[in-house]
Amino acid sequence: MTVRWAEAADHDALGALMTRAILAEPSPYSEAHRTAWAGGRPRSGPAWTARLAGHAVALIDGPDGPRGMMSVDAGGYVDLAFVAPEARGTGAFRRLHDAVLARARAEGLVRLTTHASLAARGPFEAAGWAVEAPETVEIGGLAFARFAMARGV
Repeated sequence: MTVRWAEAADHDALGALMTRAILAEPSPYSEAHRTAWAGGRPRSGPAWTARLAGHAVALIDGPDGPRGMMSVDAGGYVDLAFVAPEARGTGAFRRLHDAVLARARAEGLVRLTTHASLAARGPFEAAGWAVEAPETVEIGGLAFARFAMARGV
């Protein structure tokens, strides 16, 4: 599994990966929650490209598209940490995390933060992150539990 940095040509495939990862079973979120979070269709187009602007996006390629992604912005906010269902349990999350961490160190960052889903909390904790506070956010009229987390670089 080789990690590389995404280019604009990867954006639509990353949106599709995000949707597949959100909708996959098993999940700590209900089907209604996953459907609301996925937003009805994979992210793509100008709004998605704008969201990715200013982020370095690490990705792992697979035979049919990306198997994982994780982004970090210039301020150290880690976002969009998703692993394809078929790549879960293969070390993909750790490889993506290590690439993001190395980039943060190279850029002189001293602290990383994220908002981790119920599913992502465990992998982030295993990578040295600590929960700062549990949170609840609303998406599509449904309440979602998540965690504000941080770690030093």
